[in-house]
Amino acid sequence: MRSAAPAPRVIAVVGPTAAGKSDLGVHLAQQLGGEVVNADSMQLYRGMDIGTAKLTEEERGGIPHHLLDIWDVTEAASVAEYQRLARAEIDRLLAAGRTPVLVGGSGLYVRGAVDALEFPGTDPAVRARLEAELEERGSGVLHTRLAAADPEAARAILPSNGRRIVRALEVIEITGKPFTANLPGPDSVYDTVQIGVDVGRPELDERITQRVDRMWEAGLVDEVRALEAVGLREGRTASRALGYQQVLAALAGECTEEEARAETVRATKRFARRQDSWFRRDTRVHWLSGAAEDRGELPGRALTLVERAVTA
Repeated sequence: MRSAAPAPRVIAVVGPTAAGKSDLGVHLAQQLGGEVVNADSMQLYRGMDIGTAKLTEEERGGIPHHLLDIWDVTEAASVAEYQRLARAEIDRLLAAGRTPVLVGGSGLYVRGAVDALEFPGTDPAVRARLEAELEERGSGVLHTRLAAADPEAARAILPSNGRRIVRALEVIEITGKPFTANLPGPDSVYDTVQIGVDVGRPELDERITQRVDRMWEAGLVDEVRALEAVGLREGRTASRALGYQQVLAALAGECTEEEARAETVRATKRFARRQDSWFRRDTRVHWLSGAAEDRGELPGRALTLVERAVTA
């Protein structure tokens, strides 16, 4: 472990799926006396292991990982609840003299953890009306409405993500302002160094294809079948997760397994582009190449960046 410079209060490793964030987070935690705090919204769910690419115990390299496997698949995700949990973990680690290393590609979760972000309340009547409309008309119609009211929010939310579309429209109706207007400027509540792992589109697309193939070979279909038995299909958030949604469709006879695999690849590539776009808008993110030819140098470059940020 290096001791040439004190670690910053918080490190965040961000970027699109399959870029190599998890391994880099482990390395930085090992070198800086840290522990990992998960910022992947789907890794919060118990049993969703293969399809979310959770690191195995061996891959975690002895580094404690927090906020994994904390929700049942029937529980709806809440960024506000995640914010409370993440900040409690960060504060606990800081008090113990450990470096929190936040790792994940869920942009709003990262911001909720480290930024001065307050979430508007809910209006049960508005929420119920929008959810009824979602059930009746589908997420595409509501996404079109969101695109007209708040184009930036529509670009950040998948047209298939009915739950998030409903929430954005609810906030717009409650506050009278665009959903993104409720996201404040980049005001951190912690001293944070954000590292983005950058991989070019062609290589990232190939990594995604290979990752999905590995998931299928590792038993994703069986994992989804087991989770279906404990309520996955009824879970408003977990059932929409990439891979899980497609396998559920196959199990219901709506498509073949091979079609589900191909659609998982396509949907994950689209999602990775949205992740990249989200983090690119944040000028605080320091981007480092995670391309194959640079992968060996990435850990050292990231550590150097962190140490320079501390001494700057």
